[in-house]
Amino acid sequence: MLKLLQKLLTREKLLRRLGPVIGDFNPFLPEYTRDPYPTFKRFREEEPIFFSRVFGAHFVTRYDDCVEMLRSPKTSADRRDTFLFRAVRWFNRDEPEFSAFFERNLLMIEGQDHRRLRGLISKAFTPRRVEALRPRLEEVADGLLDKVAPASAMELISDFAYPFPLIAIAELLGVPREDHFQFRQWTAGLVQILDPLQGSEGAAPMRRATRDLFAYFRPLLAERRAEPRDDLLSAMLQAEDDGDQLDENDLLALCTLVLAAGHETTANLVGNAVVALLRHPEQRKRLVEDPGLLPTAVNEFLRFDSPIQFTDRAIAEDFELGGQHFRKGQFVGILLASANRDADQFENPDRLDVGRDPNPHLALSHGAHFCLGAQLARMETEIALGALLRRFPDFTGEPEAVAWRRSSLLRGPVAVPLNL
Repeated sequence: MLKLLQKLLTREKLLRRLGPVIGDFNPFLPEYTRDPYPTFKRFREEEPIFFSRVFGAHFVTRYDDCVEMLRSPKTSADRRDTFLFRAVRWFNRDEPEFSAFFERNLLMIEGQDHRRLRGLISKAFTPRRVEALRPRLEEVADGLLDKVAPASAMELISDFAYPFPLIAIAELLGVPREDHFQFRQWTAGLVQILDPLQGSEGAAPMRRATRDLFAYFRPLLAERRAEPRDDLLSAMLQAEDDGDQLDENDLLALCTLVLAAGHETTANLVGNAVVALLRHPEQRKRLVEDPGLLPTAVNEFLRFDSPIQFTDRAIAEDFELGGQHFRKGQFVGILLASANRDADQFENPDRLDVGRDPNPHLALSHGAHFCLGAQLARMETEIALGALLRRFPDFTGEPEAVAWRRSSLLRGPVAVPLNL
C-alpha cells in the first residue's frame, strides 16, 4: 500500500486532475515544494485552521495556535493508539527492530514515560559534551572543503551539507571512523521514517535500516559497557536517576533516532541557508564582514526556511480552538513553517535578517518536545556556514534553478551546484 502511494505522489498530472478531491492544500505539486510560503500566508489570512483531505486532519497555521497545540495537555505526541499507528504496528508485526524503534523513540512517547527517558538522556547529552566536539567539527568542515578546493566547484549537498552532520553525529555517538561511510548508506533508508511518503520502495528501506542499525549498535553498546569511553554511547549507558537506567531497546531506538533526525534536519538546514544567502547577497555580505552574527543568523535560517515544515499531535481530550472543535483520537497538523512567517509574531516575516533578535521561532518545536539536539544542530550549522564563508566568500550558484526534495514534511534542496 505504501509503495503504491509513493508512486502515485510522483504523478504530477494525476495529482492535478485530483485537485478537486484533494482540496486547496496539495503539498505534492512542484510549485508548492519550490515555495510553500504563499500557500501558508493565504491560509493564515483566510482559513487559519483548515482541514486537509490528503492527511485526514486539521492544520493550524498561526503562531499562537501552533504554540497552544504544542504545549496543551489536551494534545499528545503519543499517537500509538490511533487507527493509523495501530495499522502501522500490524503491518510491521514481523519486524521486531522496526517495532521496537516505533514504540520507544522519544517522538512517540508522552507524559511521565517521556520525562523519565528525556531526563536520563539529558544526563548524557550535555551542553559540555556537545561543545567539546567543536574543534573536531571545525577540522571536519575544513577537511571537506579542502577536497573540493582544487576544482573550485562543489555540489553543496553531497560534498558538504550531507557528510558534515553525519560525521558529527557519528563522532558524538562514538562510532569508529572507519564505519562512517556505512552510516551514510543507512541514512537514505532512515530518512523515510520521518516522511514515509517521499520514498519509492515502500517500507522496505526503513525496515532494512533499523535492522542493520540495531545489529550494528548491539555489539557496540556491549563493548562500551565493558570499556566505557568519553562518548554519548558510554554516557547513555551510565545515565541513571534513582536507580533507573535506559534499557537496551530505549538505547537502540535513541541511537537510531539521533542518526535519522539529527543528520537529516541539519543537512537540510545548511542547504536551505546557502540557498537563502545566494538569494540575499546583502545578508551574505553582512555575515562575511561580521562572523559574530553567525549564531543569530542560524536562528534566522531556522525561522526563514524551516527544515521541518510541520509536526503533528493526537487529540487526547475534546477541546475547541479558534472556533474549531477537536475530538479525542483525531490528528492535528501543526505548521511550524507557517507559524515562523506569521506577521503577528515577526516583523517583516518574509524578509531574511541575519541579525534578527529576539527570534522565538518554532523550527525546533516548543514545550516538552523541544528538540533535544538543538544545541548540536545550531553549532554544526554555525561551523559549516562559517567555514564556507571564510574559505569561499564569493561562491556563486543559481538559486532559482535549485530542485527541492519531494517531501511535504522535510524541506531541503536536492542539489546546489556552487562555483567557489
